Amino acid sequence: MQKLRKAVSEIAYAQNHAKLTHLQLSLIPVLRFASSLYKLALSLRRSLYHSGVFRKHRLPVPVISVGNLTWGGNGKTPMAEFIARILADSGISPLILTRGYAGGDEAKMLRRHLLGRPVKIGVGAKRAAVAARFFERYGYVDPSSTNKRSDGLCIEPKVGGHLSSETIGAVILDDGMQHWSLQRDLEIVMVNGLTLWGNCHLIPRGPLREPLNALRRADVVVLHHADLVSEQNLKDIDLMLQQVNKSLPIFFTKMDPCYFFDVGNVNSRKPLRDLSNSIVLCVSAIGSSNAFVKGVEKIGAFYVDRLEFSDHHIFQAKDIEMIRRRLRELEDTFGHKPVVIVTEKDYDRDPEIFKHLDPYEVLALCSELKIIPHRECTEDTFKKLLKDELQGTDRN
Repeated sequence: MQKLRKAVSEIAYAQNHAKLTHLQLSLIPVLRFASSLYKLALSLRRSLYHSGVFRKHRLPVPVISVGNLTWGGNGKTPMAEFIARILADSGISPLILTRGYAGGDEAKMLRRHLLGRPVKIGVGAKRAAVAARFFERYGYVDPSSTNKRSDGLCIEPKVGGHLSSETIGAVILDDGMQHWSLQRDLEIVMVNGLTLWGNCHLIPRGPLREPLNALRRADVVVLHHADLVSEQNLKDIDLMLQQVNKSLPIFFTKMDPCYFFDVGNVNSRKPLRDLSNSIVLCVSAIGSSNAFVKGVEKIGAFYVDRLEFSDHHIFQAKDIEMIRRRLRELEDTFGHKPVVIVTEKDYDRDPEIFKHLDPYEVLALCSELKIIPHRECTEDTFKKLLKDELQGTDRN
């Protein structure tokens, strides 16, 4: 199954069929047929929502959707965390709603990163129901109906009580673009600058969850991993997006490495410089392994090798043995013990599995999303955009 997933992924991002294997070429007719069925189901689902057969729920607080048009690796969860930090630091307690794929690795990471902040995380496919439970437990307040200080931040509801850190003031949908059952006030679409839309076909023949014209629904587009994209390609992508909507705000973001922690002690912190001149094996099961590896290379390792698995892969004993074999090969080649680097998501999927690589050192890389200033689109303008949306939305 792992090999099949890899083959399908390579087809989805292949720009030239000449580079595909005979097996991959033989899969294309099957994938084409499956994509046509997916397109039909997507069209039917859209029409059922438009006709009102399927109901769209309106939550009593502003809803910010962070989503994408393609499968994984677009920075949705880091952006959801970034927004949650901004809101929490502004006196608004957000609720992040996530589906909880693969044992809830993303939710675990969010809880660790946001510990100590007034941020709540709800996990479940039925997000309206999850939100309702949190509203019932903690209460809610609509920031657009609150009194405001001179700096625009809400301080207390107009009627009754005051805004505490427990009261929910906004909802952030992590991976929310195709979650049509919830109405949203701001649609943020993440785009992976390294892979864009692959071969531009719908899944499973391509990586697209929806046709590209769905970009017209976006209020904001964020080009992720922009620091790993050439200047000319950035200009071309920017121009392409402007053709969709000339007034569309386009932000550039990157993942900024912060530190490592040992998988045996999540509370440990190792500076990035500890990796200098090391032999490294990057092990990942995420949507954008190229970005992860490029980020590790920029830290300054002497040599970087890689082992990749499909997104949300659950590591098994046979995978650990495969990793061990690669580590022994690297040790024989360079005469030094290599270090294994994994992503936080891979660690959180199973915090125990990588301990079985002992005596090899296994570190998880912690990174945070940063906005790269681009024309008028800076971190300050992003914060202003959020503030204006939260204060100006009418949910009556």
